[in-house]
Amino acid sequence: MTNNTRDKFSRRHVLRAGLALPAVLALPRVSFAQEYPAKPVKMIVPYPAGGSTDILPRIMQDWLSQRWKQPIVVENKPGAAGNIGVEAAYIAPPDGYTVLITAPSPMTVNQSLYPKLNFVPSEFVPISILATIPTALIVSNRMPAASFKEFIAYAKANPGKLTVATQGVGTTSHLTSEWFQMMTETKFLTVPYRGSGPALTDMLGGTVDLMFDNLGTSLQLVRSGQLKMLAVATDKRMADLPDVQTMTETLPGFVSSTWVGGFLPPKSPLEIAGKLNADFNEAIRQTDIAKRFRDNGCEPLGTSPKEAMDFVNAEREKWSKVVQVAGIKLN
Repeated sequence: MTNNTRDKFSRRHVLRAGLALPAVLALPRVSFAQEYPAKPVKMIVPYPAGGSTDILPRIMQDWLSQRWKQPIVVENKPGAAGNIGVEAAYIAPPDGYTVLITAPSPMTVNQSLYPKLNFVPSEFVPISILATIPTALIVSNRMPAASFKEFIAYAKANPGKLTVATQGVGTTSHLTSEWFQMMTETKFLTVPYRGSGPALTDMLGGTVDLMFDNLGTSLQLVRSGQLKMLAVATDKRMADLPDVQTMTETLPGFVSSTWVGGFLPPKSPLEIAGKLNADFNEAIRQTDIAKRFRDNGCEPLGTSPKEAMDFVNAEREKWSKVVQVAGIKLN
């Protein structure tokens, strides 16, 4: 049921009951939505500064601040695979002045890994999926394989000898690596890190051999020739990287991406979620903002709240199966 349909249904119900008070009480809600925001807005990012989840809201920050005529504060609250920042957003007042900007793990994976979370992901009010960030197979320049097929053959010939960096247990990079090993019957030695930054630093230094990383972090290192990209986990070749083959060309159905989405604390007004959705998506459509997204390896998206909810639910179902089959557990 859409918001408009829901509002019409509510008004008919009130009229049938002969009650005028609820209709009067509805007026402040409309006013609230029209006046929002009337003070600074805080965006909680549950990851360290510098990653894609942190960069994207900062790219939109100036445009939204000018539109709203209010300051926007981006606050990083990293830790526990994103759980700390997400919990802070979960218990924030549901008044629209705290917005969660997050990557997938806390919303789609951590329920399958942690025995108890201090938040319920499905209770957040979705705003929009701002962008998707394709996962790519990044290897050190020491890797002898020059193509994706050659890499699979090399990995099969060297079981347990190649080291794969991940952003941490349960992250998209980790789950993609496990899924790849399941599909190709290969075996890597997994080295978990706290984010892409330190992992890529060790790749540059020759400590680890490969990583299934999101392009938002590693693309610049590939373009500068410091690392190699063998394939992207998209369903078709990327317009900005037409010469890079997709993993699906060799492994049908192997599509993996991370994403950045906006959410409000539970019980936040749907009117505010709708306004934020419209403004976020309008920001993403700005030519300069969209270009900066793509320059950071992110594909601008912008969904409806319903589409965001459906997308997150589908991602949660997919990755929970990988966690179960691969037997992934927290150390």
